[in-house]
Amino acid sequence: MLRDRRPGLNAEHIEKRHLKLSIKLFILLTIVVIVFLAILAEIIVENKNNIKNYIKKPDNNAITSSPSLSDFGWLMYRGSSSLLGIAKGNIPDKPELVWKFKTQGPVKSSPAIYKGRVYIGSNDGNIYAIDLSNGRQIWAYKTGGYVESSPCIINGYVYIGSSDSFLYAIDAENGSLKWKYETSAKILGSPNYISSKENKKLIVFGSYDNTLYCVDAKTGKMIWNHETSNYINGSPAVSDDRIAFGGCDAFIHILKTDGVPALKIDTGSYIAGSPAIFDKYLYIGNYEGKFISVDINTGKILWTYENDGAPFFSSPAIDKAKVVVGSRDKNLYCFRRDNGKLIWKFTARDKIDSSPVIIDNKVVVGSDDGRIYMINLSNGKELWNYEIGESIISSPAIANDMIIIGSDDGYVYAFGQKS
Repeated sequence: MLRDRRPGLNAEHIEKRHLKLSIKLFILLTIVVIVFLAILAEIIVENKNNIKNYIKKPDNNAITSSPSLSDFGWLMYRGSSSLLGIAKGNIPDKPELVWKFKTQGPVKSSPAIYKGRVYIGSNDGNIYAIDLSNGRQIWAYKTGGYVESSPCIINGYVYIGSSDSFLYAIDAENGSLKWKYETSAKILGSPNYISSKENKKLIVFGSYDNTLYCVDAKTGKMIWNHETSNYINGSPAVSDDRIAFGGCDAFIHILKTDGVPALKIDTGSYIAGSPAIFDKYLYIGNYEGKFISVDINTGKILWTYENDGAPFFSSPAIDKAKVVVGSRDKNLYCFRRDNGKLIWKFTARDKIDSSPVIIDNKVVVGSDDGRIYMINLSNGKELWNYEIGESIISSPAIANDMIIIGSDDGYVYAFGQKS
């Protein structure tokens, strides 16, 4: 009979073998778990990034406010629903002219930038879509009047007013008309948007018929309106459940998002510009050279700055510490946001009706002296200028490391770094 000649497998040997096997199995399982967790973490991060790109909360004051400061570009006048005039990213220290696009009339409208396209109006009556990379026209839509209003782009549609009294909703892709809403007078200010309780997008805008309108973004049907006693030239700012705008009746009007009046603040002279809202404070100037900060919940004035009576048509740009705004006395002012103390002022060669944009410790603004300026935000020193030669009332839009602005010479200009 054959016998097993292998060494005997006593209990000690069996225990050691099991121990080695357990250690190997534990190491293998540990490696599998680590690899699985790494893959899972990558998936979670990717999903979070995708969600951030497509879902933006309504802007309160954060520099990452919706809709502009997303990966899509600069989607409306002043870049956000609070009209803060803040851009992300970087621009060259000495920007170069990359391209210019000719329209057939002065360009007082301010651009929006969306998915590689520039959208802007012209006094030739057209709304244009222009390729951001090369300045070539993609489409044009003709209105019945001149277009000084600036675009607001929501859910793939361009909302913009015209002096023909209509607000237009135009497909951003192909330039086709979705609907138009008629008021009783010209619309020069730019639309803004709010979300209803049902999460519907609603467009709010003012008209020279003295009325602020709220219409359904999808259908153009009026939801509510609010009448004032004089023209509404500027754009409404939106923050949380408040809508605020200045009127030529000299009042700051603050409404709830359902159109119910909340506050009415007398500034002493008519208001041509648009407010900006940071935290719970609103900032705006009037025609008699008074610039104020006011609490939108109580109506209490936080501070006031008065120049020598030169009007403020420019709308302010606001970051956490500073407020920057132009005036018809040729000065660009920088105030402390908390108390209104003047930090610096930069003097151009003519009035500044253009509204500044803050980016990366720089301020970009146009002037009636025909120049676009870049100013150091910390000290007010000029860093760069480019002479166009005709008045610049249009306000800059900044996205993709490029500055886009219109001029009264009929051109839209793009500045950046040439490839």
